[in-house]
Amino acid sequence: MNPAENYILDKPEPFRSILLHLQSVIERTVPQVDLKFKYRVPFYYINGTPFCYLNQTKDYIDLGFWKGAHFTVHQEHMVTEGRKVIRSLRYTSLEEINDTVLIDILKEAYAVRDAKFYK
Repeated sequence: MNPAENYILDKPEPFRSILLHLQSVIERTVPQVDLKFKYRVPFYYINGTPFCYLNQTKDYIDLGFWKGAHFTVHQEHMVTEGRKVIRSLRYTSLEEINDTVLIDILKEAYAVRDAKFYK
């Protein structure tokens, strides 16, 4: 197992289940991603460029998108708090995950993957 997978499996519940679900949806929706362990968190890359990351903080999982400034769908679900470019979805339970919203955002993230970091 690689360090990114260890990170996910070593988390306590409910975070482990959230991370495993997100990992599954990300890899099914965007099969071109490559899971690495960067900046001490699981980070997905496409062709060597950052795509998104998974991070457990005190009480939630943060699914951060590298080029989130370019997103137009489901803005009401995105967290920006003090960020100029990165946008994220945050989850405290598995039940909070709306797969339709998640997949829409993953598809948009893939569509803007070649955009500049800043808008």
